[in-house]
Amino acid sequence: MALIQSISGIRGTIGGKYKENLTPRDIVESVSAFGQWIINRDLPKKVVIGRDGRISGEMVAQLSIQTLRAMGISVLDLGLSTTPTVEMAVTAQNAGAGIIVTASHNPKAWNALKLLDQHGEFISQEAGEALLQLLQDGAIEYASVDALGTYTFLSDALDQHVEAILNHPLVDVEGIRRAGFRVVLDPVNSTGGLAVPLLLEKLGCEWEAIHNDLSGNFAHNPEPLPEHLGDLCTTVVNHGADLGIAVDPDVDRLVLVSEDGSVFGEEYTLVAVADYVLGKRKGNTVSNLSSSRALSDITRKHGGQYFASAVGEVNVVQQMKTVQAVIGGEGNGGVIVPDLHYGRDALAGIALFLSHLAAFGGKMSELRQTYPDYQMVKDKMVLDPAVAVDQLLEQLAHHYRNETCTTIDGLKVDFAHAWVHLRKSNTEPIIRIYAEAPDLEQAQLLVADMKTAMQRFL
Repeated sequence: MALIQSISGIRGTIGGKYKENLTPRDIVESVSAFGQWIINRDLPKKVVIGRDGRISGEMVAQLSIQTLRAMGISVLDLGLSTTPTVEMAVTAQNAGAGIIVTASHNPKAWNALKLLDQHGEFISQEAGEALLQLLQDGAIEYASVDALGTYTFLSDALDQHVEAILNHPLVDVEGIRRAGFRVVLDPVNSTGGLAVPLLLEKLGCEWEAIHNDLSGNFAHNPEPLPEHLGDLCTTVVNHGADLGIAVDPDVDRLVLVSEDGSVFGEEYTLVAVADYVLGKRKGNTVSNLSSSRALSDITRKHGGQYFASAVGEVNVVQQMKTVQAVIGGEGNGGVIVPDLHYGRDALAGIALFLSHLAAFGGKMSELRQTYPDYQMVKDKMVLDPAVAVDQLLEQLAHHYRNETCTTIDGLKVDFAHAWVHLRKSNTEPIIRIYAEAPDLEQAQLLVADMKTAMQRFL
C-alpha cells in the first residue's frame, strides 16, 4: 500500500493508515493545500471536478468537493467524466483550476487527484513545489459560514466535449458516416463506456462494448497493453468488426485493434493520427524521449520537424507550445490536439483516426503496414541505493560520446537505426531502460549492452 505526494499530484491506495495510504485525512489535507494555492494566486475561486468510474471515486470526489467549499471555493461537479472533458470544462467555465479524481491506468485499489491550472492543463513543477510546501507548512485558512463555496452539478460537459470534437475542421464526420465502421469497445468498466459510445453514435458507427458496466471493477489490468486486451482482440475477429478501441479508465489513452485481431500498437496511435493531421496541415510534432522514432519518420515525410521533450505530459505540452506543433502526444496512446486543448484526449484521437481510416479506404491492418515498423523493449536495472545515479548517467554519456546523446531527462542515446533511453525512478532505486530498434532481437541486445556498460561504472 502506498501514498505518493509529488509535484504531479497526489495518489495512493485506498484504506490503511494516514500518511501511508490515500486516506480521507490525506485527501482533505491535499485538497486544502490546493485550495490555498488557488487563493494565494488570486485565481477565480471556482474549481471543476470530475471522476472516472473507480469504486472509491465518489467518496474521494465528495471529500474534495466539501473541502473546497469549506475554503470558500465554488465547485462545478461533472460527476462521472473523463480527464480531457474536465480539462476542457475548466476553460469553458472560466474556472481557476480543476481536479480529476482518477488513478489513470493503476489498479482499482488506487485513486488520485490530478490537478489542473486555470488553463485546464496539469500544474507546473513550480506550482507542484508550492503545493507540497503548503502541505508541509499547513498554512491553510478556511472560510467563514457566510462565505462558503457553492455547489453546481454540470450534466452537459461531455456533450460539449464531443460537440467540439465533431466541429474540429480535420474531423471528417461525413466521411466516417459513409464508411459505416463497425467498432468493438473495451472501456474496462469505467467512464469510457459513457464517453466513447456518445462519440461513435454521432459519427454514425455501429458499436458494441465489452467490460462496460461502469462498476469500477476492472475486468482486467486497466493499462491498455496488448497482454491485457485478449478479450477485445477475440471479439473484434468473432464479430467481424472493422476495429477495436481500448481506453484507460480516465479516457486519455487510446489503443487500437485491427480487424484481424492484431494490436495496432499504442505507439502507433499517435503516429497514425499525426500522419493524417500532417497530410492536412504542415507543421511540427512533439513526443517524449521514450516514444517511438516512427513519429519522427512520419514528420520528416511530410516536410515537418520533430522535437522530443522530457517524459511527462506537462513537458510535452510545453515543448508543443514552444515549437508550435500541430500535433503531439506520448507513445502510450496519448494524442494531444493543440487547437482543441492541450491535453491527451482519446476521444479526439478516435475521431481523427477514423477520419484517417475512412480516407485511406482499406483495412486497418493494411494501414499499419504503411508505417515504419519498430520494436520496443522496456526493462529496468536495480541499483544499490547508495549509487549516485546522476554521476552514473554522466559516465555513460561520456562512454557514448560518439553517438547522439540527450540529457534533458536521464540519458537517451540515439544510434543510426535505434535508441536507448535511461531514466532514474524517483521512488525506487532503479533505472528504467527503454530501447527501440527495427526488430525485437536488436532492441533486446541494446538493453543488454547498456546494462553491461552500466556495470563497468558501478
